[in-house]
Amino acid sequence: MDLEKSVNRAVQANPQMQSAKQQIYGAVEGVRAATAAFAPTGTVNYVSTASSSRTPVTVTQSVNGQSTAIGTTARWGDKYLATLDLNINQPLFTGFRLLSSYQRAKLSKDQADALFLRTELLLTRSVQTAFLNLLKARADVKSNQDSVARLQSQLKVTRAFYDVGLRPRLDVLQAEADLASADQALLAAQNSVETQLAQLNALLNIPLDQPVDYLGELTQIKFGYTLQQALDEAYKQRPDISIALKSVEIANKDATITLSGALPQLSASYDYIKQGDTWDLRDRNVSFTDSHQFQINFTWKAWDFGNTIFSYRQATDNVKRLQADLAKLRLDVGAEVKTQYLNIQDAAKRINVAKVGLNAANEGYRMAVARYQAQVGTNTDVLDAQSRVSRAEFQLTQALTDYQIAIANLNYSIGRKSPGLAM
Repeated sequence: MDLEKSVNRAVQANPQMQSAKQQIYGAVEGVRAATAAFAPTGTVNYVSTASSSRTPVTVTQSVNGQSTAIGTTARWGDKYLATLDLNINQPLFTGFRLLSSYQRAKLSKDQADALFLRTELLLTRSVQTAFLNLLKARADVKSNQDSVARLQSQLKVTRAFYDVGLRPRLDVLQAEADLASADQALLAAQNSVETQLAQLNALLNIPLDQPVDYLGELTQIKFGYTLQQALDEAYKQRPDISIALKSVEIANKDATITLSGALPQLSASYDYIKQGDTWDLRDRNVSFTDSHQFQINFTWKAWDFGNTIFSYRQATDNVKRLQADLAKLRLDVGAEVKTQYLNIQDAAKRINVAKVGLNAANEGYRMAVARYQAQVGTNTDVLDAQSRVSRAEFQLTQALTDYQIAIANLNYSIGRKSPGLAM
């Protein structure tokens, strides 16, 4: 896989993206819930009451056609009552609470979209950085292999001269020491390649032990942005700014929701009520009733000792805090964009200087080897020239890596999706 395919694979397979998607799905459900709050609500209430009561009863006796009370006694009586209430309630005015809640839910959905984009940009930058570091590690391996090959060749020549008595033992020892150091650097570079492969596989959600052929090379790709263009694009589409802006708007809606408690509340309700002395509420029951009720409910909290107003002030202070954070974020984004832009310019200059230095180092090494073989130069001259070649190769590789990483960082800073680093 090349760089672009690696980024696309990560965006599709990395668990971070799935987490961000689920946040969007949750925000969509929140919008639906806030929309449903405008609709009437239905409530079914069924109450079944059985009671037994003891009441005094006067005992009378009839004598010659006349009733005479002769005392009182207590009698137990059982009573059963069932009530079914079907209620429909429609909010008419809630102090802008329902409207603000709906608008807040939509803002949360927009914020979730921006968070998804930021997650995608962060993951893209991570994959690109790991991919470029892998290419750098491979280039370092190649450079160290070339260095080892040059030192092995020099050691053979030095030993040959030493065997015929043309060079001292010290030259052989110097060549062996430099070769051992080059071998260690080669091992470190090879280990770095394996480390970068494991990191890249993890970002792409690929098993760590699965071999993947990552293809690419370090080149100086074309870059034609001006600083002002980069700044304008960053202020327009950077997801962090969008997230902060939505946070301010959400805080404003929270303040409105808090204040709604101090405003009048108006609702309408309808009740259909059935009562009877048996559980099935059939109309043949002796105490059966069937009624319809319509109500307009008006409520206004007269005072709460400042609880609502203090909470509202707290919410507005939070809005001001988020507005200050947004202003600071704009400044930080501008500084970040300019820093990455300058890093690109610096790396481009270092690439040109490193190319010149590498050509000079190769020519110097060729001349040092020729002088040594002609017995007019020293072994130290050859080893120093070889070291300069390796150092120049590393500097060129580092400059090319820094150049492309700076472009990846600038793409993130301006909120631009570019899997292949094209500007």
